[in-house]
Amino acid sequence: MKKGDKVSVLDDAISGVITAINGNEVTVMTTDGFELDFIMDELIVMDGSISKKELSQMDIASIVSEKNYKKPDKTQRVKPKERNLPPMEVDLHIHQLVPKTRGLNNFEMLTIQLDTAKRQLEFAISKRIQKVVFIHGVGEGVLRTELEFLFGRYDNVKFYDADYQKYGRGATEVYIFQNKKDEGF
Repeated sequence: MKKGDKVSVLDDAISGVITAINGNEVTVMTTDGFELDFIMDELIVMDGSISKKELSQMDIASIVSEKNYKKPDKTQRVKPKERNLPPMEVDLHIHQLVPKTRGLNNFEMLTIQLDTAKRQLEFAISKRIQKVVFIHGVGEGVLRTELEFLFGRYDNVKFYDADYQKYGRGATEVYIFQNKKDEGF
């Protein structure tokens, strides 16, 4: 390349004439009248070295490899089922919450479970997590009833049975409204 050569930019629809060369940096006066700086590797000489016919006959793979072109990583496609999975699960089975249940009566165990549920719900609200599944098990339904009472005290939540295929009858899903206009949902 030399001053006065007509060049075109490889990655852009820009062409012009070289006005200055400083090391590996080339200044080009574009056909629109702008002076732009490029690295030599980004330019191709239009007059002389390669005609359009020769360019079309060149091996495209060799041109791409010269540019060190890296194919972007393939993004993972999210399946519709996975997109709807709740981002947060809270297992309220007592053996998941305390190392030993020995010495705890039913009221104390229920209190630990409800405190955990309240703490996790508050955490989800503060972190703007929209869906939380509370796994409570089937049992006699005492914990489930208490959870429904707890969730009922919040204006910005609605709750319903979680996915039966995944959890059976022993889980409740809570939907947290993120702002006032969601509440019509």
